[in-house]
Amino acid sequence: MKIYADPITVNCRKVLAGLDLMGAPYELHLVDYFKGEQKSDAYTAINPNQSIPAMVDGDLVLWESNAILQYAADKNGVSSAYPTDLKTRADINRWLLWESSSWFPSCYVYLVENCVKPLLGGAADPAVLAAQDAQFHKLAGILDARLNGRQWIVTDKPTIADIALASPMHLHGWQRLPLDPHPHLRRWLFESVERLPSWDKTWVGEGFTTQRVQKQAA
Repeated sequence: MKIYADPITVNCRKVLAGLDLMGAPYELHLVDYFKGEQKSDAYTAINPNQSIPAMVDGDLVLWESNAILQYAADKNGVSSAYPTDLKTRADINRWLLWESSSWFPSCYVYLVENCVKPLLGGAADPAVLAAQDAQFHKLAGILDARLNGRQWIVTDKPTIADIALASPMHLHGWQRLPLDPHPHLRRWLFESVERLPSWDKTWVGEGFTTQRVQKQAA
């Protein structure tokens, strides 16, 4: 599988962390998001949406990050990450659809306002953030209720649903996501997801960097 991605973005990190979770082999082709390489003619021929990531596997060209994870899990036979039981799979699919239609757009507002705009020399718009507040807490409350008494979203192991739902929050501190009223969501993110080796391996930090700064001893 060839994965066309920039590891700094939400949906690219989602795919890379998910593939690492399931141990799926892939070949990374870097598409620099801030240089606009996703709008090049060569990439547009792969994904006419001019968005990343995309996957090419033989004659199959696939975009949409959640679809890539579903395909990779089935291709590699990783049923722990994407169980084949009908009801369990339907539950995971429900969360994947909800993430892309509702959760990602809400979290993305905080990413744009608190991360992207300042990085490009602008400033967050308090009115935009205030307008998103009620929707964010509604959605976060749904996740918080789901995670009450659960370590993972669907099964007793991490699945692609956990990776997908965590990805829009992957810069939560820099995003200034208002997570304090949602203790079960915080516990799942901090104590379960962020301790996954696949999540740590695909780390992204403030400034959209993938390079950790090593602290020097005094």
